[in-house]
Amino acid sequence: MSIPIDIVSIGMVTAVGLDAPSACAAMRAHLDGFQETRFLGSGGDWLIGAPVPLPRSWIGEKRMAHLAAGAICEAFESVPEARGKTALILCLAEMGRPGRPAPDGTRLLDWIAQIAECPPHGRSRIVAHGRPSGHVALEQARRMLTAGEAPYVMIAGVDSYLTAGAVTHYLSDNRLLTLDNPNGFIPGEAAAAALCARHGGGLMRLLGLGLARETAYIYNHADLPFRGDGMTSAYRAALAEAGMEMNRIGYRISDAIGESYFFKQSALASLRLVRGHHGFQDFWSPTESVGNVGAAVVPMMAGMAMTAARKGYDAGEPVLIEASGDDGACGAAVFTTGKTRGR
Repeated sequence: MSIPIDIVSIGMVTAVGLDAPSACAAMRAHLDGFQETRFLGSGGDWLIGAPVPLPRSWIGEKRMAHLAAGAICEAFESVPEARGKTALILCLAEMGRPGRPAPDGTRLLDWIAQIAECPPHGRSRIVAHGRPSGHVALEQARRMLTAGEAPYVMIAGVDSYLTAGAVTHYLSDNRLLTLDNPNGFIPGEAAAAALCARHGGGLMRLLGLGLARETAYIYNHADLPFRGDGMTSAYRAALAEAGMEMNRIGYRISDAIGESYFFKQSALASLRLVRGHHGFQDFWSPTESVGNVGAAVVPMMAGMAMTAARKGYDAGEPVLIEASGDDGACGAAVFTTGKTRGR
């Protein structure tokens, strides 16, 4: 049986802030990091994206390594005793996704460890499932902590859609937001990290986790009845483990990237599971500020929730965090905060 695990610290490197406090403050204020990029859109105008304003013009794997190392180092700052005792689960873009910014995950892992001055733990691993990677990583972290394989597990995600290969592919698929396509996403890049421990006294505790797969995913939903079955199943599993109904969720944070498909998916999952009276459930998404940041989004959303709870501006308790991929992979996690623990 798995034990409860806590998130004890976080880190972020984003288009709206190079650390978690500034990034979360910007997202709370609904600021964004959108600007013209060096890529041309479908109509010949400069494509809008959300690049991270790094002090140096690193590119490729080196850029990804520095993004991830920055988030990891920030997470270690408040728990310095975790250095040298932490297994790293690195969340990356899906295998086979066009324009992956770091195709060699093992090499990237070593590079990050070198920059962060944190030798890789023997149990460190890579999860390459894109946006829902963080949910898979949470399940792996829970197993590792339950088995005592490491006292701490760092879930770190880093990703970018601001590569020539990615922009070319998603423009050809008509999936990027442009002047002639309002139903698209803004490509972004980011890194985020969440340090997990068993009964670590953290503000965020994982109550329930659900993983599922949608058959009517974005590339074939026109040919199949779309009822949001995958996300509904992920919600249901997370809620069942948490021992609660959907109407007890305080608010949700979603990776909805701007395309109507993903908003509809989330709405269907909620509508199918809500029973009885419930109050207003707010709906947050970091993509409104940083665009589609791929595999970095789940630890980023956990960081948003943790910061909101710490600062007292969260929209309820508990919080449900969801993410889904272009291939139909769906994940949902229910977290509680220290405010209501033990009641």
